[in-house]
Amino acid sequence: MSYLLHLETATTNCSVALSQNGNLLHCIENNEADFRHSDHLHLFIEQLLNKAQIQAKQLSGVTVSMGPGSYTGLRIGVSSAKGLCYANDIPLIAVNSLEVLAAAYTAQDDDILMPMFDARRMEVYALVLNAQKEVIQPTQAIIITPDSFQEFQSQGRLVFFGNGAAKCKGVIPSANTLFIDELQLPSARNMVALATTKFEANITEDVAYFEPFYLKDFYTNMPKI
Repeated sequence: MSYLLHLETATTNCSVALSQNGNLLHCIENNEADFRHSDHLHLFIEQLLNKAQIQAKQLSGVTVSMGPGSYTGLRIGVSSAKGLCYANDIPLIAVNSLEVLAAAYTAQDDDILMPMFDARRMEVYALVLNAQKEVIQPTQAIIITPDSFQEFQSQGRLVFFGNGAAKCKGVIPSANTLFIDELQLPSARNMVALATTKFEANITEDVAYFEPFYLKDFYTNMPKI
């Protein structure tokens, strides 16, 4: 019997799920714009373990959403995941945050999936998947212009979702496109299948050296002298 804990902190949605043998048991999440993940994450973990009446040492592994996403959110999630793995000598599994978002969408045969997170100005972090959710263009930082994704426009319907998709409206040609406005943020509940596949294939990370996939350097304003 395998229990996996799933931590999704790449966006404003602080989300924790627990699965057993590939089946979702419980999920707790809270979406706040001010990124209070450090206040919520460990409380949510404790609540889920208590609901399942298990202890952390009974976990078979911990899954973390690796990015791209918020620098602060990713650091909090990865630090917590690594701490649990170190303390309980269990494996760390990492999944792409945009793949987690895409896992919530049921694709049609000709769909080309465009999950994306908002970045700066007209920039997004985007991943391109086919209807089977296989990667056809890896995660990139992209500045949205009318020419963005034109190489995929003849391959099928372009399906845009995530909190960066609004930047494409009115910019990307509208023929054969679909915007899923209600699908904005990833949830830990959609990490289960991705994580279970990796766990069963023994695809894990080096706990000591694993770092989040920030995609870009962290930016801050320099103090004025």
